[in-house]
Amino acid sequence: MISIDLEGAQKFVPSEEYRSAQEKAETALQQLKGKTGKGAEWLGWRDILANPNDALLENIQNLAEEVREKADVFIVCGIGGSYLGARAVIEALTPFFDNHKTEILYAGNQMSGKYLSQMIDYLSEKKADDSDKNVYLNVISKSGTTLETALAFRILRDWMYDTYGDEADNKIICTTSEEGGALNKVIDAHGYTKFVLPDDIGGRFSVLTPVGLLPIAVSGVDIRSLFYGAVTAYQEYEKNAEDIISYAAMRYALNKSGFEIDIFTSFEPEIRFFGSWMQQLYGESEGKNGKGMFPTVLGYSTDLHSVGQMVQQGKRNVIETFLVVKKTQNKLTVKEDADNNDGLNYLTGKTFHEINFKAYEGTKEAHIEGGVPVISMVLSELNENTLGHLIYLFELSIAVYVYCIGENPFNQPGVENYKKAMYRLLGKP
Repeated sequence: MISIDLEGAQKFVPSEEYRSAQEKAETALQQLKGKTGKGAEWLGWRDILANPNDALLENIQNLAEEVREKADVFIVCGIGGSYLGARAVIEALTPFFDNHKTEILYAGNQMSGKYLSQMIDYLSEKKADDSDKNVYLNVISKSGTTLETALAFRILRDWMYDTYGDEADNKIICTTSEEGGALNKVIDAHGYTKFVLPDDIGGRFSVLTPVGLLPIAVSGVDIRSLFYGAVTAYQEYEKNAEDIISYAAMRYALNKSGFEIDIFTSFEPEIRFFGSWMQQLYGESEGKNGKGMFPTVLGYSTDLHSVGQMVQQGKRNVIETFLVVKKTQNKLTVKEDADNNDGLNYLTGKTFHEINFKAYEGTKEAHIEGGVPVISMVLSELNENTLGHLIYLFELSIAVYVYCIGENPFNQPGVENYKKAMYRLLGKP
């Protein structure tokens, strides 16, 4: 289903260093499985796969079907792990030009007044039949006080009540902690539908909880196949995690050898936002005490025409992690042109996917020759099952890697620094 190709990185690491890194990664994996490492109280993302809650999946699916039946617009209001995972899956598995009944919009992931104002204007526009849009709002926040999300929720909630009156109570869905927090006070007052983010799962590991699964289900993606793709991965890696150990060890050895930046990229544009989810997953997990590789996202072949020169011949401190899809259902093929003025007849009979795949292979070859270690995550095809598998693969891999560098994969103390300064400047009591 998913293979990890490390061949493009091996020549950049001395064999003895790699063997030492593998031993370190094996120890780290045992710490994780034995719950003896740092942050062991945050391993709920593994527990939910060890003991799947089918009743919860059914509950989410049933609500999602009701929303899809009624809603013109479904707003996902959250930031960071509260929306990145859901959006990554939705963009990967739904059509580029989606004409489905329920449109999914995102709010609360920045503080642009212009964006919110224009969203309100858009929501207030009449439909073609001169009726009002039917809007549902899903606010996602463990504490309920994250500024970006809380501000957007206040504005959108006011609009919901101005538009629907008391009926808005039935159109607002909250995903938050089981107890405490600002959102629970609002839920108690209005009786909003509520889903719980377990206390032992951090935001960036929450895509397979109601945080991600509800928006994903509303988009029409099969969440059961997604979830059980991750369950299958969990079961496989509990028996044999050699791929995880090898991958984490390679990143560790490369980092020790002076490589400081990890570029997540793909030639499949629908996966671009999956890289943004990985960027948070890796960045918040490993960036501590001057350690870790800086994660960044590029989309090929587009960005080969912008920063490709830098990757090819810039400072040799970058590695690339490719997300590769081997098989696709799309069969768009180049046809012969009688005039051949564009000189493209040499591609006659080839599918766009074949051409795209050769572009990947050529880029990989050129970048390795240029001094860039390349790791490829090769998916047999892109669907719910393989994407669920990939989510768990990356969650497990980054936890093992961060144990290798001696840090806690599950906290993010530095995130609070900007908040303290911002709140002080805003005059928060």
